[in-house]
Parts: sequence; C-alpha cells; structure tokens
Amino acid sequence: MNSNILVIGGTGKTGRRVVTQLENKGITPKIGSRTAPIPFEWSNPNNWTEVLSGIEKMYVTYYPDLAVPGAKEAIETLTKIAKETGVQKMVLMSGKGETEAEACEQIVIHSGLDYTIVRASWFNQNWSESFFLDPILSGIIALPMSDVLIPFVDAEDIAEVATTALLDEHYNGQIIEVTGPELLTFKDIVQTIGKVSNRDLIFHEITLEQYVEGMKQIQLPNDVIWLIEYLFSHVLTNPKNQIVSRDVEKVLGRKARSFSAFAEDTIKTGVWNQVVSTANHS
Repeated sequence: MNSNILVIGGTGKTGRRVVTQLENKGITPKIGSRTAPIPFEWSNPNNWTEVLSGIEKMYVTYYPDLAVPGAKEAIETLTKIAKETGVQKMVLMSGKGETEAEACEQIVIHSGLDYTIVRASWFNQNWSESFFLDPILSGIIALPMSDVLIPFVDAEDIAEVATTALLDEHYNGQIIEVTGPELLTFKDIVQTIGKVSNRDLIFHEITLEQYVEGMKQIQLPNDVIWLIEYLFSHVLTNPKNQIVSRDVEKVLGRKARSFSAFAEDTIKTGVWNQVVSTANHS
C-alpha cells in the first residue's frame, strides 16, 4: 500500500497535510506536484497517464479552485485517465456552496469510480498561509461583507477527514461537508487574532468594489482577483455556506477544531509575530 496512493496538490494547504497523515500511518504516498519526479501540472495532461500508473486511490485538489474556468474540463480529463489506468477511488476536495464545484463533483460521482466528496467551508489557514495574512501583518484589515457568518474550518480537520475517506471504504459514495464548530464574522476573526497576538488590529468595512480595486492596485494576477471576487460575491452570500455541519464530528469522533484553538496554536509558530516586534519598537 506504500506507493499506490496519489495526492494531487500534495504540497498545498490540505494536500501536504494528507501526505503527513498518511505517512504517520506508515504509508508513503506519491505526490502530484510540479516538483515531483514525474511532474503533475493541471495545464499539461500529456503525462497524466504516467503519473497515475499503478495508482489505486487518489486525493485531488484543484488549484486554485474548482470554480475557475477550465476546472471542469480538467476534472473530466483526469477522471477519464484515472479510469483508463485502473484507479479505483477518488477523494475530491470541493468547495461548499460553489455551483461550479458541484458540477465537477458530478463528473466524479457519475464516473463509475468509488468516490468521496469532501466539501469544505473557508479555511482557518487563509489567515496564516494565504490571502488574509498580509493584512494581518500590516495591522490594518479592510474587507467587505464584514457581518456575513462563516463556519471557518481547519485544514488539519479537512486533511484528517480526507485521509479517513481514502482509507475507509465505509465513506465510498458519500458527500462529507466539513465546517468549523461555529459561525464567525471577519470582525470576530480579527478580534480573536488581535487578542492572541496582543495587537490592536484595525478593521475597516469596505465595499467589494473597493476590495477588487485594491487587489488590482497591488497587481495580483487576474485569475486570483476573479476568484476572490467570485468567492465574496457568490459563495459567502450563499445560505448553504452559513450552516454548521457536524460531519467532522461524525467522521472523526471528535468536535471540529475551533478558530480560537487554531489561533492559539498559530501564534506559537511566529507567523503573526514578525509585526509584533516591529510595533513594540515603534
């Protein structure tokens, strides 16, 4: 079993955690990434047959998101090649409340492969590893839709659920919705991070248009700007996203990790501390 599991996106937020979880169980998965011995790139399906050769199970995360143009076609191609090469099971990482992602799910569901869909809410780690980190470090956070309730979920929980689904046939044919244990607003999040880091973080409510213009001014890639605008305008406002699921608890037999627990652990890593020392000397 040591080489027949493939983790596509094995260096990403959830993928690298799935790799670690598998390794902790004595399993050495194959990592699908640009830097792998046989590189995997979503933009180049020419060698996917080689990448999938000998693979029985796979965890799939699409970068940057299943909602983006081209994702559906890529998942169709990957699923077709997976069937041709003898893959038996796919665990697909999906987004909660994303219509386009659900279209990708349907491709996997109707593929004839064993499958588990893991639908996730927004990640806690967006505040420590992704697009919300820089504003936290600057001390000034300007975001739209500050009162929308979001059940932020921890990437560690997602990875543990995905790993369980990969290894346990009981979860074949299931859609597992993973959220945190509570609904939080952006203001709640900023307040929590400010408390654990002992910083006076400043929060500004802005419009989505202002937020998009700000992203353009700092010259973020157009596809990233499109995705973030989409997530704010279509996903955050989807009522499906404002529901706390107990699926993490059902699969793992414990409660989902809270944002406050995540924040307490994250402050110990120093990722939010580099500005603290600067502020203390100003």
